[in-house]
Amino acid sequence: MPPEKLAQLDPVIHSRIRLAILSVLISVKDASFNYLKGTVGTTDGNLSANLSKLEESGYISIKKVFKKKKPLTTCSITEKGRKAFSKYLKVLESYVSFKK
Repeated sequence: MPPEKLAQLDPVIHSRIRLAILSVLISVKDASFNYLKGTVGTTDGNLSANLSKLEESGYISIKKVFKKKKPLTTCSITEKGRKAFSKYLKVLESYVSFKK
């Protein structure tokens, strides 16, 4: 496979944790920090760093509120994030060749 084809993969998404985060968020309206942490199976710090990277890229939005005096962080995928995730999947599919 030519190297330029591999370069088509979005480097922001092409990380195990960020790919897992977007895979969860694509199918829900929003998800809490703790839900993502449990689902993705990572630490607070690692999740926080990866969420920041996705937010900086405009792929997710992060909302912080207080619920019964406790902080609640929720994340949701943006339209830009949906498009980038869809493009990422199409590039991955182009790598897979099913020949009979």
